Amino acid sequence: MMKFRFRRQGTDPQREKIKQELFAFNKTVEHGFPHQPSALAFDPKLELMAIGTKSGAIKVYGSPGVEFTGLHRDTTAVTQIHFLPGQGRLLSLLDDNTIHLWELVAGPPREVGGVKREGVVYLEEVDSYSLPGRPGIESCSATRVTVLLLLRSSDLLCVGTEGGGVYFLELPRLSLKDSQTLLQDQVMQSLPDDYRCGKSLGPVESLQEHPQQSGKLLIGYSRGLVVLWDLTTRRAEQLFLGKQQLESLVWERSGNLFVSSHNDGGYSVWAVSKSNTYNHQPVSSSIPYGPFPCKAINKVLWRTTQTGSPVLLYSGGMPRASYGDRHCLTIQQDKDHVTLDFTSRVIDFFTVHSVEQEKEFDEPSAVVVLLEEELVVIDLQTPGWPSLPTPYLAPLHSSAITCSFHVSSVPPKLWERLVNAGKAQRGRQHAHRSWPICGGKNIAPPPKHQELLLTGHEDGTVRFWDASGVALTPLYKLGTANVFHTDCDPSDDPQDSSDDPDVQQEEEEWPPFRKVGCFDPYSDDPRLGIQKISLCKYSNKLVVSGTAGQVIVLGLSDERSDHVVDVSVVDLLQDREGFTWKGHDRLEPRLKPASFPPGFQPLVLVQCMPPASVTAVALHAEWNLISFGTSHGFGLFDYHRRNAVLARCTLHPNDSLAMEGPLSRVKSLKKSLRQSFRRIRKSRVSGKKRPITTPTSKVQEANAALAEQEDVAPIQRRIEPRSADDSLSGVVRCLCFADTFLRDGTHHGPTLWAGTNSGSVYAYALEVPGVGSGRVCERGGAGESSVCVEAVLGKEIQLMHRAPVVSISVLDGRGKPLPDPYEASQDLASAPDVTNAHSVLIASEEQLKVFSLPKVSAKTKFKLTAHEGCRVRKVALVMFGSAAQEDYCEHTLVCLTNLGDMHLFNIPALRPQVRYDCVRKEDISGIASCVFTKNGQGFYLISPSEYERFSLSAKILTEPLCSVQLDRPLEHTPASDGTTTPPPQANGTHKNPMGQAEGQTDESPSSLSSPILDTPLDSPLSGADITLDSTGEITVEDVRDFLTTVDEAENNLKNIKEEEGHSTGILIN
Repeated sequence: MMKFRFRRQGTDPQREKIKQELFAFNKTVEHGFPHQPSALAFDPKLELMAIGTKSGAIKVYGSPGVEFTGLHRDTTAVTQIHFLPGQGRLLSLLDDNTIHLWELVAGPPREVGGVKREGVVYLEEVDSYSLPGRPGIESCSATRVTVLLLLRSSDLLCVGTEGGGVYFLELPRLSLKDSQTLLQDQVMQSLPDDYRCGKSLGPVESLQEHPQQSGKLLIGYSRGLVVLWDLTTRRAEQLFLGKQQLESLVWERSGNLFVSSHNDGGYSVWAVSKSNTYNHQPVSSSIPYGPFPCKAINKVLWRTTQTGSPVLLYSGGMPRASYGDRHCLTIQQDKDHVTLDFTSRVIDFFTVHSVEQEKEFDEPSAVVVLLEEELVVIDLQTPGWPSLPTPYLAPLHSSAITCSFHVSSVPPKLWERLVNAGKAQRGRQHAHRSWPICGGKNIAPPPKHQELLLTGHEDGTVRFWDASGVALTPLYKLGTANVFHTDCDPSDDPQDSSDDPDVQQEEEEWPPFRKVGCFDPYSDDPRLGIQKISLCKYSNKLVVSGTAGQVIVLGLSDERSDHVVDVSVVDLLQDREGFTWKGHDRLEPRLKPASFPPGFQPLVLVQCMPPASVTAVALHAEWNLISFGTSHGFGLFDYHRRNAVLARCTLHPNDSLAMEGPLSRVKSLKKSLRQSFRRIRKSRVSGKKRPITTPTSKVQEANAALAEQEDVAPIQRRIEPRSADDSLSGVVRCLCFADTFLRDGTHHGPTLWAGTNSGSVYAYALEVPGVGSGRVCERGGAGESSVCVEAVLGKEIQLMHRAPVVSISVLDGRGKPLPDPYEASQDLASAPDVTNAHSVLIASEEQLKVFSLPKVSAKTKFKLTAHEGCRVRKVALVMFGSAAQEDYCEHTLVCLTNLGDMHLFNIPALRPQVRYDCVRKEDISGIASCVFTKNGQGFYLISPSEYERFSLSAKILTEPLCSVQLDRPLEHTPASDGTTTPPPQANGTHKNPMGQAEGQTDESPSSLSSPILDTPLDSPLSGADITLDSTGEITVEDVRDFLTTVDEAENNLKNIKEEEGHSTGILIN
């Protein structure tokens, strides 16, 4: 039988123009806390903070929404950062001993939301420098930089080295001033003989400029010597002969004192006077946590106050034996003494205080502490020194992220209630002062709609984030542990005891520890981990499911409540014989009333048995139904009437691996080896069965090519069908509710669709009381509540290659996705077309396919694996608006593959539109964590603590647009082609050669990457060639119809004939 291919002659220029107005790929901003921070700096004039990372990134932060990102050419750790105050310049020192100068530069005017925005600023590297080696010394360690000091005049940079030398660089040119160089030999000549002893002074550990007299430096050497050096006279004015290994130095504001910290856990106060050249003893010395051996005090700060008592801050110094593993920062003022106890290592810290020369006191207002896993800000002006809530840089990974869910266009009422619930949570834990890092100005237009990002965590919490703009701000935290009995009883809340100082003193008198920060990587019970989340923004219903088969339905309440949570158990095995669960036990529900704070409160707990991890969940709040799936099957539950409607087991008879669970330790190595050998043997056998042709003439070659073309197209890969015996074939991958045609072509109603790992699709027709005869109510009447929801199996589809089903979506008569629950009934969206035949879009790992309903016949498909050699990982239906025409939009299928690229298809024809490289293919966790929004944006994890935000839409873009008032004129740096250079991303994309950074090209928008433009007409990517060949894919036996009666069969036959009369119009344009 001949196949006909319908092709357009060439591409349509009008269509290419529309695609450029719809689609554009950009990585816009990185949300969360920088991964592996290594350096910190603060500009007190501009009120900007900079953080450097081990991957060579520099991130500058100001007021919420003000962010700049810079990337060094090499992914080398940033060890130090220093601002040139007020100039918008900063210096960075890398681990490879190079010094780099960065500037905030003005970019070209940007048009955002139809408004021209000027003054947009970017961070750009302008110069770099590396110290030359000393003559006659082969090793370069002598000139390895240990410390940098920028003089107040900002025209000279002092560089301390490992060899004990101090070098001076002119700024901003970064040129060496040889005449000023101070070598250790010159200092040694000034030392008394008994101190010299033939020993080296060691590396330069600290450089500090005199606060009142410019040109005088404190130079601290590792051995303990501190020199007050005069740059003008080039001589040592005073020497402080310390004998303990030095860690850091700090001046007192008047310049009469300085403080040194040491490696024995002590600090010393030294007096500066002109009477004595040599100073052998400090004014005072103290080991705060002695007398037993203590760890080093790495950094010390001394800040004066008007009250007379200075504020002393230092990191480290803990007793080695008792608390050597603690990460601490101590704050002392008079009799007040607090040891801040963190859960991760202290990288650096600074105080926000007065820096004007005419002011007499420092008057510190806050201390900012950069930790390895979070940023903590302590208010020093409020009694008790409470912590400040962070409007950005919150640690997303305070407990490991396990899943995420995005909600767009959040109703204002829901938003307000969430904000109030979050304020009630934070009210007693944090201070209410303003955020001290408030430099710059956010000139981006305010978001038109509020967006929520929900993250599920390993400790059983769900965190709600404001994802409307550049700053990802925490709104509210929901805990689920108090629904269960766990090892750590939530009633013994550690936060409560921290509010009562008397209780804390009884627990531990010395050191006076106070737990600070929210990073807590340890989970009390791994079974609490959240796996799937679904939120209905119109009914305020939330479903969260976890690792131990728990599914919790929650409702939003503004009042505290004490109640018992209803519990229902659903057995998904349905008494099957031969299966024994070897995994973890289920969580024990709390049977006594528990207290739930304002916010989302649990209504009912559904426990799946066996208690395997929940792999899919769906919520239809209008029907009061939830569906959930595990590796054993799926269930349907009516949370209004509190009864289980359906439980279906999807296990294959040989699928015993599903009974062992993710936390089981009894997985059989023998079985794994046996399965591996079976696969190898099967591949060898299948390889031997293929005919090997040895053509001897051109005719035979042509015949062989034709014969092979019958099985696989010339540019397609051969796809081997998967074995039904593969382990975990019964895993439920996706669930979907839809009001569509399943029984016949004339009556539509509620349905439930489920797809499994073995390519099986189950479609159930549902009888929901009140649906069909009018609008369903949230709470039915007395007569309605006695009627139960019923589910009847309607169709069962088996995909031939048994590829896992990734997504199922039902399209209406116009080929558009069905609206969400409540959207059509409350006139929030246009009603779906029910006059024409519906279709179902099934995305497996290997291909995308559209079937007509209710007869389930193939309409069109795209073989992604055969064409591209990749597998589908994530699928979403997205509405893209045109950047040029306000009222034009298209529904598009977005597909993320295991190679990290994005494929966009129109629906229902499944014509490829564009393809972008988004995630590195090696970044498996990034691909697995990707979540799409409904307006063309997305998020994926680039590290355990950071989300990369990207946009596929030419119209919708959330990116930093900032301006800063500087002490110098801003230089404009327009891009060479007149377009705006996007800000760099700190996820390694800058390493891509040829100026292309993972999908970001230097080409103008007119040269948008399009498979139709860049590929020939006979390519599978060409939208001009859509071939429908359903042979070998799905047969009559593969679709079993469980609902058809004799009368319905006649109606269906009539409907089929009518559909066939105009079906070609859907397939070919």
